[in-house]
Amino acid sequence: MSALLAALEPVARSARDRAGEIEAARALPQDLAEALAAAGAMRMLVPVCHGGLEVHPGEMIDALRALGRADGATGWCAMIGATTGLMAASLPEATAERIYGADPTVITCGVTAPAGRATPVEGGYRISGRWTFGSGSRNAAWLSGGCLELDGAGEPVVDERGAPRVLLAFFPADAVELHDTWHVSGLRGTGSGDFEVRDLLVPADRVVAFGGRPRVDRPLYRFPTFGLLALGVASVAVGVAERALEELVALATEKVPTGARRTLADRGAVQEDVARAEAALRSARAFMREAVDAAWAAAEAGEPLTLAHK
Repeated sequence: MSALLAALEPVARSARDRAGEIEAARALPQDLAEALAAAGAMRMLVPVCHGGLEVHPGEMIDALRALGRADGATGWCAMIGATTGLMAASLPEATAERIYGADPTVITCGVTAPAGRATPVEGGYRISGRWTFGSGSRNAAWLSGGCLELDGAGEPVVDERGAPRVLLAFFPADAVELHDTWHVSGLRGTGSGDFEVRDLLVPADRVVAFGGRPRVDRPLYRFPTFGLLALGVASVAVGVAERALEELVALATEKVPTGARRTLADRGAVQEDVARAEAALRSARAFMREAVDAAWAAAEAGEPLTLAHK
């Protein structure tokens, strides 16, 4: 077991024990979020040069699987915090150090969807926007939001491919308004309400062009950002699926259906269904690791990640 997984183990146990509390609050308790950060969950993808762990993507997968298995909402918020930390490799060095390096337990979150509008002004941008699905926003010290860059006439700026240029801007939590819009059943405990800024002046050094080449040239940052985000989502989903099977097996050994004499576990059809589910889950897990290892080998060798890798 890696040092990261060992550090996260007691936090995962706590999350499992407090699942009802998390569900009722519709967000992670702040002390649990801080425990995740202290154990390293939020800095898994932050560069070592800024106090991060810069882990192999496979280690991120294992960590998020374990947290997702303990409690889906906890795993999801850790995933959002961890993947937002990727931006430390793209922000200007001094800004990355101020946000991530000064406090190794900082919690950041964000939404990449360009729901904001960024107008250039002297020294930075005037930004207004409201972002949905702000997972972990109640716990974060910094929030980031995707924005369309506008020109002086208020029209979207396009890149060399003719696509609208998307920026990602970082806002301190005290400059952001949170909206209590998260009234759902699935992932209820993620606190994924809307957040908003209005006509906020954001310095240029807290804004990065999304999709550009990261400043830090290391194997981890040669992975596509959305690829790592997708791996994070998949890892939490695999953890949730593992827990679902665990709960089903525990139930099946005790539950006798009405009118029956045997437990569910004694029924051949149930055994077959569980076996099929287990095989599908293990297949997904193994395929994900195989694909990641192949892409990592290319990234370590300095080779471009091909469309097949992606």
